[in-house]
Amino acid sequence: GMITGLLGILKAGGAYVPLDPEYPEERIAFMLEDTQMPILLTQAELSDSLPKSKANLVCPDTDWEAIAKESGKNVKTSVRPDNLTYVIYTSGSTGKPKGVLVEHRNIVNLTAAQKKFFKIDETEKILQFSSLCFDASSEQIWLALSSGSVLVLVSEEILIDSNMFERYIFKHNVTHLDAVPSFLNNIIFRKSGNIRRIIASAEACSIELAKRLSCDYDFYNVYGPTETTVTSIEYAVTQETSLFDKVPIGRPIANTQLHILDKQLKPVPVCVPGELHIGGAGLARGYLNRPDLTKEKFVPNPFSHEPDSRLYRTGDLCRYLPDGNIEFWGRIDHQVKIRGFRIELGEIEAVLSKHEQVKDAVVIAREDHPGNKQLTAYLTPKEEDKAPEPGDLREFLKAKLPDYMIPSAFVILKALPLTPNGKIDRKALPEPDMSAAQKEYAAPRNKTENAIALIWAEVLNLKEVGIYDNFFDIGGNSLLLMKVISGLKKVLGKEIPVIKMFKYPNIDSLNRYLNEKNTQGDKKTEDYAATRKSRRDSVRQKRQIRQKHRLTEKQ
Repeated sequence: GMITGLLGILKAGGAYVPLDPEYPEERIAFMLEDTQMPILLTQAELSDSLPKSKANLVCPDTDWEAIAKESGKNVKTSVRPDNLTYVIYTSGSTGKPKGVLVEHRNIVNLTAAQKKFFKIDETEKILQFSSLCFDASSEQIWLALSSGSVLVLVSEEILIDSNMFERYIFKHNVTHLDAVPSFLNNIIFRKSGNIRRIIASAEACSIELAKRLSCDYDFYNVYGPTETTVTSIEYAVTQETSLFDKVPIGRPIANTQLHILDKQLKPVPVCVPGELHIGGAGLARGYLNRPDLTKEKFVPNPFSHEPDSRLYRTGDLCRYLPDGNIEFWGRIDHQVKIRGFRIELGEIEAVLSKHEQVKDAVVIAREDHPGNKQLTAYLTPKEEDKAPEPGDLREFLKAKLPDYMIPSAFVILKALPLTPNGKIDRKALPEPDMSAAQKEYAAPRNKTENAIALIWAEVLNLKEVGIYDNFFDIGGNSLLLMKVISGLKKVLGKEIPVIKMFKYPNIDSLNRYLNEKNTQGDKKTEDYAATRKSRRDSVRQKRQIRQKHRLTEKQ
């Protein structure tokens, strides 16, 4: 239904603005107000949960009778290359998300370049890994539909269960998989499957992952911000890549120009880091209703004689390697990538600062344990004897921010550490004590609870886990959940659906669910056995009756 909706919007000459019904109501309300969208395409079951707006509500699932009366002829539109395709909202450092304006020509260039680079044809089966609310989805959708290949849709429930995901892509013969490295790290691919290529995108790719996947598949590392339309740079991993310290992000795609510049917009020498600037056919129009920010980030191109030529300042530190490939070094600001999600730490800090008990707040991304990057919030209370509870802070943020922007840990400090010049010393912020988020320790009461506790403690790097500790409050996330489910299957011999882990987030409730499931299973077995016995008795009685009839006939 969603793909049909996108096609309908674009054929009608409109631009789409994806809204995630799981987002907080306040965030959705802001996006509706910011875009002033005239039409809101949704489902009847979701309409009551949406904030009020001036948009005309259209629900294809209940309005189809009226829609069917419209003409079925092809729509004539006057869409031009510079018309909008979509508006995607990304995290904003000022406390509010910002809408990126992407045009038809941007998507057309990306799709044409990727079809040629990856040699995509009608034999491909491309997985739509990304949610529609993230720009990578547009590459996956239009790459498949414009090449005549199959677009394989997948539910969120499958994506966060590694076992289900592996079976799913094998069952549907997926050939083209584009996903974030933190996800790929947890997947074991079957060599007998049909996957031809795997693409790591949206966050830094490790040498270890590149080595593992490039042995059996065509493996690529790609890079690109939303403002330059999904992918701007790509690199095909080779055997020589294993000799590098980092996996390069590569060279520009077709019709894209790259410049690594210093603060004066002068080119830096090879091997010297500078800020990456991107120009060319993928460059978005700018930010919706944010002319000042557009002017700040989309600057005049000093290397072009074309009028109105611009470059996008990515904020990423990169350097040219001697062979012409580009290597990513990090950020010049406080933007981070967590599990592929682009997050402006300033947005979380701005929202936290609005809490009535918070005086100052700072948020950083930590990787205290390899492969597990998490957000940590540090704050000082307005009143020393009235420090806010982590649970209250988490609920406060959940009402205003998406789940992926909620810190895993909250650390209360008397004062934030400062550098000699008075700025916050982020490097001096202490490692969080995740046990502080734990409830008063309650020990496991049986073998099942003990097995679950040991697995949780190992995955979360905690000494012990009590049966009333909430998995997500003590550092858990969807990727770690994949490891938990895998561990539980090995130890308990049971495959627990991911959705049940969200429904029963502590060991006590999960154990009760498992017991109830076993009881139901036993009852089903008993019912089945009783049914079989009843059937056998019935067959036996019928056989006896037939035998009596035969005897009577003989007599």
